[in-house]
Amino acid sequence: MAETLAMLLLIGLVALLTLVPLIKHDGWWVRGVEFPALQITVLSWGALPIYVTLFGWDSIWDRAALAVLCGCSLLQLARILPYTTLFPKQIQRARQMRPKDQLNMVVANVLTPNRQSQAVLAMVRRCQPDLFLAVETDDWWQAELESLLPDYPYMVKHPLDNLYGIVLFSRLELQNTRVRFLVEEAVPSIHGDVILGSGHRVALHCLHPAPPSPSENPTSAERDGELLLVAKTLDPAAGSVVVMGDLNDVPWSPSLRLFQKVSGLLDPRIGRGLFNTFHAGIPPLRWPLDHVFCSGDFTLVSFDRLGHVGSDHFPIQVVLQHTPRAQKVHPELVASVTETAEAQGKIDKVGADETALR
Repeated sequence: MAETLAMLLLIGLVALLTLVPLIKHDGWWVRGVEFPALQITVLSWGALPIYVTLFGWDSIWDRAALAVLCGCSLLQLARILPYTTLFPKQIQRARQMRPKDQLNMVVANVLTPNRQSQAVLAMVRRCQPDLFLAVETDDWWQAELESLLPDYPYMVKHPLDNLYGIVLFSRLELQNTRVRFLVEEAVPSIHGDVILGSGHRVALHCLHPAPPSPSENPTSAERDGELLLVAKTLDPAAGSVVVMGDLNDVPWSPSLRLFQKVSGLLDPRIGRGLFNTFHAGIPPLRWPLDHVFCSGDFTLVSFDRLGHVGSDHFPIQVVLQHTPRAQKVHPELVASVTETAEAQGKIDKVGADETALR
């Protein structure tokens, strides 16, 4: 009896965690369940042989239970399959290395209470990125990271003690940089242009929207509104674009898929791997929250998850290469009329200033 009850509870849990994300509701208790798709897949797969061992598959109820587990596992697998090597790559790999056309980026959520600044600095000096974006920087972190200035003459900063401070260091020339508060007064983002060694201009957007959670925002409205406001302003056909940061969202979520369609930007994770970045301290509970998206005139040199630096996030390093002819082979992402209207509705819901990025 206890075994039966336990198994029924497990099947019910798997079904609930699989179906809840299908609800079109922005409550944190819905959107947060999107994150552990890999974990729920493993849980549903693991439950299959356990069920067969304990109860067999002879009765109609056994077959129904197994069908629920199989259906849940397939639905979850469909969510994460594009982020495996079994799926076609969305961004092609660079074939000929042209350093002056490359943009080497490191994104790191340093975690405000973390005091292992030397680990972060050593990581930056080892990786030698052109751009280093750090989020969750307060005044202490800002002072520690400014030791990078001799190697990074360009800097845009806005330290805060609310977990949403942000700073961008660059070896390459930055132009037209500004800090904006697109949706929430205490959540800044950085926008501007970076000039590659070749002289090519790339529009750059560095984001760290607040996540949906009971301790942050009760819904995903603010996060989604910020992402989609940026997406709406982009025109990859008119020039090169890179969006980077801790987006507090997983790539298979409806909100990030909508962001991609509205923005037209490509995800280097697709066809390569999950590259889970959070939670660095809890291996069974990890999913990808830190991202780089780019326009189709880039190819990928490398995508790496870096080592532990004392934060609850692993940093990522992404190296892109400007390759204009790649636009001919990369997919063109276009939002439908319905998707465009949905995105506008999410922007309007949070009262975002649509002139902020003009």
